[in-house]
Amino acid sequence: MQTINVPIRVGAIFETGRAIRPVWFDWQRQKHTITAITYRWQELSGETKMLHFSVSDGQNLFELTYNTDRQTWCLAGIEPGQ
Repeated sequence: MQTINVPIRVGAIFETGRAIRPVWFDWQRQKHTITAITYRWQELSGETKMLHFSVSDGQNLFELTYNTDRQTWCLAGIEPGQ
């Protein structure tokens, strides 16, 4: 996976009692609709909980991270499709 680490804008659904679900994100002036969340995990960065999402737009695999303290999203990496 190629490391990117850039802030991005994400459309996500926050439902009571359920996990956060990203549904689209903007990167390089292009909107990517998320067709699948293939994996999710969390980790602590100091005292900050970071939520990680491995997502696909049907062609590429991306890793998105959500900083729960700052409430910001980042595109951590991309694995281009074949």
